[in-house]
Amino acid sequence: MISRRNIRVKVMQTLYTQASSEGAPVPASYQKVLQSHFELTRSLLLYLTYFLGQIARFSEKNAHQRASKHLPTAEDLKVNIKIAGNKILWKIWEDESYKKAVSAIKPGQLLDEELVKKAYQKLCESPEYRQYISEESRENKQEKEILEFMLENLMLNDDDFINHIEELFSNWSDDGEMIVLLLDGFLKKTSHINFTQMLGDDKAEFARSLLQTVVEKSEHLESLIVPKLKNWDPERIAQLDMILLKMGVAEFLYFETIPPKVTINEYI
Repeated sequence: MISRRNIRVKVMQTLYTQASSEGAPVPASYQKVLQSHFELTRSLLLYLTYFLGQIARFSEKNAHQRASKHLPTAEDLKVNIKIAGNKILWKIWEDESYKKAVSAIKPGQLLDEELVKKAYQKLCESPEYRQYISEESRENKQEKEILEFMLENLMLNDDDFINHIEELFSNWSDDGEMIVLLLDGFLKKTSHINFTQMLGDDKAEFARSLLQTVVEKSEHLESLIVPKLKNWDPERIAQLDMILLKMGVAEFLYFETIPPKVTINEYI
Protein backbone atom coordinates (compact mmCIF):
# COMPACT_ATOMS: atom_id res chain seq x y z
CA MET A 1 0.00 0.00 0.00
CA ILE A 2 2.75 2.44 0.92
CA SER A 3 5.39 3.06 -1.74
CA ARG A 4 9.12 2.92 -1.10
CA ARG A 5 9.21 6.68 -1.55
CA ASN A 6 6.79 7.07 1.36
CA ILE A 7 8.86 4.62 3.39
CA ARG A 8 11.96 6.73 2.83
CA VAL A 9 10.06 9.77 4.10
CA LYS A 10 9.08 7.88 7.26
CA VAL A 11 12.66 6.75 7.84
CA MET A 12 13.88 10.32 7.33
CA GLN A 13 11.28 11.63 9.79
CA THR A 14 12.33 9.03 12.35
CA LEU A 15 16.02 9.88 12.04
CA TYR A 16 15.30 13.60 12.28
CA THR A 17 13.01 13.16 15.30
CA GLN A 18 15.64 11.15 17.13
CA ALA A 19 18.49 13.47 16.16
CA SER A 20 16.51 16.46 17.42
CA SER A 21 15.62 14.88 20.76
CA GLU A 22 17.49 15.70 23.95
CA GLY A 23 20.15 13.23 24.99
CA ALA A 24 21.46 10.24 23.05
CA PRO A 25 18.62 8.13 21.63
CA VAL A 26 18.55 4.46 22.55
CA PRO A 27 19.13 2.40 19.36
CA ALA A 28 16.05 0.25 19.96
CA SER A 29 13.87 3.36 20.17
CA TYR A 30 14.40 4.16 16.50
CA GLN A 31 12.31 1.20 15.34
CA LYS A 32 9.55 2.10 17.81
CA VAL A 33 9.41 5.66 16.51
CA LEU A 34 9.31 4.40 12.92
CA GLN A 35 6.45 2.06 13.76
CA SER A 36 4.57 4.92 15.42
CA HIS A 37 4.84 6.92 12.18
CA PHE A 38 3.32 4.05 10.21
CA GLU A 39 0.56 3.62 12.80
CA LEU A 40 -0.36 7.29 12.50
CA THR A 41 -0.58 6.87 8.73
CA ARG A 42 -2.86 3.87 9.20
CA SER A 43 -5.07 5.81 11.61
CA LEU A 44 -5.44 8.64 9.11
CA LEU A 45 -6.47 6.27 6.33
CA LEU A 46 -8.96 4.56 8.60
CA TYR A 47 -10.49 7.83 9.78
CA LEU A 48 -11.02 9.20 6.26
CA THR A 49 -12.67 5.93 5.27
CA TYR A 50 -14.77 5.89 8.43
CA PHE A 51 -15.91 9.50 7.98
CA LEU A 52 -16.95 8.81 4.38
CA GLY A 53 -19.06 5.92 5.59
CA GLN A 54 -20.65 7.99 8.35
CA ILE A 55 -21.89 10.55 5.82
CA ALA A 56 -23.69 7.73 4.01
CA ARG A 57 -25.08 6.23 7.20
CA PHE A 58 -26.39 9.61 8.32
CA SER A 59 -29.13 9.16 5.70
CA GLU A 60 -30.65 6.44 7.89
CA LYS A 61 -30.39 8.59 11.00
CA ASN A 62 -32.00 11.50 9.18
CA ALA A 63 -34.79 9.27 7.86
CA HIS A 64 -35.50 7.94 11.35
CA GLN A 65 -35.54 11.41 12.92
CA ARG A 66 -37.90 12.80 10.31
CA ALA A 67 -40.24 9.81 10.46
CA SER A 68 -40.34 10.12 14.27
CA LYS A 69 -41.78 13.62 14.20
CA HIS A 70 -45.09 14.10 15.98
CA LEU A 71 -46.72 15.00 12.67
CA PRO A 72 -44.41 13.81 9.89
CA THR A 73 -45.16 14.98 6.38
CA ALA A 74 -45.33 12.70 3.38
CA GLU A 75 -41.85 13.93 2.47
CA ASP A 76 -40.58 13.08 5.96
CA LEU A 77 -41.76 9.51 5.49
CA LYS A 78 -39.99 8.91 2.20
CA VAL A 79 -36.41 10.03 2.81
CA ASN A 80 -34.20 8.17 0.36
CA ILE A 81 -31.51 6.09 2.09
CA LYS A 82 -30.00 4.48 -1.01
CA ILE A 83 -26.53 5.82 -0.19
CA ALA A 84 -26.48 3.82 3.07
CA GLY A 85 -26.60 0.65 1.00
CA ASN A 86 -23.74 1.63 -1.31
CA LYS A 87 -22.11 -1.63 -2.44
CA ILE A 88 -18.56 -0.34 -2.21
CA LEU A 89 -19.07 0.94 1.32
CA TRP A 90 -20.53 -2.39 2.35
CA LYS A 91 -17.50 -4.14 0.90
CA ILE A 92 -15.39 -2.02 3.26
CA TRP A 93 -17.68 -2.44 6.27
CA GLU A 94 -17.70 -6.23 5.90
CA ASP A 95 -13.93 -6.47 5.47
CA GLU A 96 -12.35 -8.20 8.47
CA SER A 97 -9.27 -5.97 8.48
CA TYR A 98 -11.52 -2.89 8.58
CA LYS A 99 -13.56 -4.31 11.46
CA LYS A 100 -10.41 -5.10 13.44
CA ALA A 101 -8.92 -1.67 12.79
CA VAL A 102 -12.11 0.11 13.86
CA SER A 103 -12.24 -2.00 17.02
CA ALA A 104 -8.60 -1.24 17.86
CA ILE A 105 -8.32 2.43 16.85
CA LYS A 106 -11.92 3.50 17.58
CA PRO A 107 -12.28 6.31 15.01
CA GLY A 108 -15.80 6.96 16.25
CA GLN A 109 -14.34 8.63 19.33
CA LEU A 110 -12.83 11.30 17.09
CA LEU A 111 -15.92 11.84 14.97
CA ASP A 112 -17.43 15.33 14.71
CA GLU A 113 -21.15 14.64 14.32
CA GLU A 114 -21.89 18.20 13.25
CA LEU A 115 -19.41 17.93 10.39
CA VAL A 116 -21.03 14.67 9.31
CA LYS A 117 -24.46 16.31 9.38
CA LYS A 118 -23.19 19.31 7.43
CA ALA A 119 -21.61 17.06 4.80
CA TYR A 120 -24.81 15.04 4.44
CA GLN A 121 -26.90 18.19 4.02
CA LYS A 122 -24.55 19.42 1.29
CA LEU A 123 -24.79 16.00 -0.33
CA CYS A 124 -28.60 16.17 -0.42
CA GLU A 125 -28.46 19.59 -2.06
CA SER A 126 -26.16 18.47 -4.86
CA PRO A 127 -27.41 17.56 -8.35
CA GLU A 128 -25.01 14.59 -8.32
CA TYR A 129 -26.82 13.07 -5.36
CA ARG A 130 -30.28 13.77 -6.75
CA GLN A 131 -29.26 11.98 -9.93
CA TYR A 132 -27.87 9.07 -7.91
CA ILE A 133 -31.03 8.48 -5.86
CA SER A 134 -33.29 8.92 -8.88
CA GLU A 135 -32.07 5.59 -10.24
CA GLU A 136 -32.97 2.38 -8.44
CA SER A 137 -30.16 0.32 -9.96
CA ARG A 138 -26.80 -0.12 -8.27
CA GLU A 139 -24.35 -0.07 -11.15
CA ASN A 140 -20.72 -0.15 -10.01
CA LYS A 141 -19.96 3.01 -11.97
CA GLN A 142 -22.67 4.96 -10.14
CA GLU A 143 -21.66 3.58 -6.75
CA LYS A 144 -18.05 4.62 -7.33
CA GLU A 145 -18.82 8.05 -8.72
CA ILE A 146 -21.01 9.16 -5.84
CA LEU A 147 -18.34 8.16 -3.30
CA GLU A 148 -15.65 9.94 -5.30
CA PHE A 149 -17.88 13.02 -5.33
CA MET A 150 -18.39 12.81 -1.56
CA LEU A 151 -14.68 12.40 -0.85
CA GLU A 152 -13.60 15.23 -3.13
CA ASN A 153 -16.37 17.79 -2.59
CA LEU A 154 -17.75 17.14 0.89
CA MET A 155 -14.47 16.33 2.62
CA LEU A 156 -11.28 17.39 0.84
CA ASN A 157 -12.66 20.68 -0.50
CA ASP A 158 -14.33 21.66 2.75
CA ASP A 159 -12.26 24.00 4.94
CA ASP A 160 -13.99 22.91 8.15
CA PHE A 161 -13.22 19.27 7.45
CA ILE A 162 -9.58 19.98 6.62
CA ASN A 163 -9.22 22.01 9.83
CA HIS A 164 -10.76 19.09 11.70
CA ILE A 165 -8.29 16.63 10.16
CA GLU A 166 -5.31 18.89 10.82
CA GLU A 167 -6.27 19.13 14.48
CA LEU A 168 -6.55 15.36 14.81
CA PHE A 169 -3.59 14.24 12.70
CA SER A 170 -0.22 15.97 12.82
CA ASN A 171 0.83 13.91 9.79
CA TRP A 172 -1.84 15.31 7.45
CA SER A 173 0.59 17.63 5.65
CA ASP A 174 3.04 14.74 5.12
CA ASP A 175 0.64 11.86 4.47
CA GLY A 176 -2.55 13.48 3.22
CA GLU A 177 -1.80 13.30 -0.49
CA MET A 178 -0.64 9.68 -0.29
CA ILE A 179 -3.65 8.57 1.77
CA VAL A 180 -6.10 10.32 -0.54
CA LEU A 181 -4.50 8.57 -3.53
CA LEU A 182 -4.81 5.22 -1.76
CA LEU A 183 -8.46 5.77 -0.92
CA ASP A 184 -9.29 7.23 -4.32
CA GLY A 185 -7.56 4.29 -6.00
CA PHE A 186 -9.65 1.89 -3.95
CA LEU A 187 -12.87 3.65 -4.91
CA LYS A 188 -11.95 3.59 -8.60
CA LYS A 189 -10.68 0.01 -8.76
CA THR A 190 -12.28 -1.46 -5.62
CA SER A 191 -8.97 -3.17 -4.89
CA HIS A 192 -8.39 -4.54 -1.41
CA ILE A 193 -7.05 -2.37 1.41
CA ASN A 194 -5.58 -4.08 4.44
CA PHE A 195 -6.48 -1.73 7.28
CA THR A 196 -4.46 -3.70 9.83
CA GLN A 197 -1.16 -3.69 7.94
CA MET A 198 0.13 -0.75 5.93
CA LEU A 199 3.26 -2.58 4.75
CA GLY A 200 3.84 -5.95 3.13
CA ASP A 201 6.70 -8.09 4.42
CA ASP A 202 9.21 -6.90 1.78
CA LYS A 203 8.52 -3.22 2.36
CA ALA A 204 8.52 -3.63 6.13
CA GLU A 205 11.96 -5.25 5.88
CA PHE A 206 13.19 -2.44 3.63
CA ALA A 207 12.02 0.19 6.14
CA ARG A 208 13.60 -1.63 9.08
CA SER A 209 16.87 -2.30 7.25
CA LEU A 210 17.28 1.22 5.88
CA LEU A 211 16.73 2.76 9.29
CA GLN A 212 19.01 0.30 11.06
CA THR A 213 21.76 0.69 8.47
CA VAL A 214 21.82 4.49 8.70
CA VAL A 215 21.84 4.36 12.50
CA GLU A 216 24.57 1.73 12.78
CA LYS A 217 26.74 3.08 9.94
CA SER A 218 26.19 6.77 10.67
CA GLU A 219 29.81 7.67 11.40
CA HIS A 220 31.12 5.69 8.44
CA LEU A 221 28.58 7.27 6.09
CA GLU A 222 29.51 10.74 7.28
CA SER A 223 33.20 9.99 6.79
CA LEU A 224 32.45 9.24 3.14
CA ILE A 225 30.30 12.33 2.65
CA VAL A 226 32.46 15.02 4.31
CA PRO A 227 35.49 14.74 1.95
CA LYS A 228 33.17 15.25 -1.01
CA LEU A 229 31.81 18.55 0.28
CA LYS A 230 33.23 21.38 -1.80
CA ASN A 231 33.35 24.83 -0.26
CA TRP A 232 31.12 23.63 2.58
CA ASP A 233 32.01 22.96 6.19
CA PRO A 234 30.18 19.93 7.61
CA GLU A 235 28.76 22.14 10.36
CA ARG A 236 27.00 24.26 7.75
CA ILE A 237 25.07 21.30 6.35
CA ALA A 238 21.52 21.30 7.69
CA GLN A 239 20.78 18.30 9.87
CA LEU A 240 17.98 17.14 7.60
CA ASP A 241 20.20 17.41 4.51
CA MET A 242 22.89 15.30 6.17
CA ILE A 243 20.30 12.66 7.06
CA LEU A 244 19.16 12.47 3.44
CA LEU A 245 22.75 12.23 2.22
CA LYS A 246 23.44 9.38 4.64
CA MET A 247 20.30 7.55 3.54
CA GLY A 248 21.24 7.89 -0.13
CA VAL A 249 24.82 6.71 0.40
CA ALA A 250 23.56 3.83 2.54
CA GLU A 251 21.37 2.66 -0.33
CA PHE A 252 24.32 2.87 -2.76
CA LEU A 253 26.51 0.75 -0.50
CA TYR A 254 24.22 -1.72 1.22
CA PHE A 255 21.10 -2.16 -0.93
CA GLU A 256 22.43 -3.81 -4.07
CA THR A 257 18.99 -4.68 -5.45
CA ILE A 258 18.08 -0.99 -5.78
CA PRO A 259 19.52 0.53 -9.00
CA PRO A 260 21.67 3.63 -8.26
CA LYS A 261 19.63 5.73 -10.69
CA VAL A 262 16.49 4.92 -8.69
CA THR A 263 18.17 6.03 -5.47
CA ILE A 264 19.42 9.23 -7.10
CA ASN A 265 15.95 10.01 -8.43
CA GLU A 266 14.35 9.44 -5.03
CA TYR A 267 16.69 11.68 -3.05
CA ILE A 268 17.17 14.59 -5.43
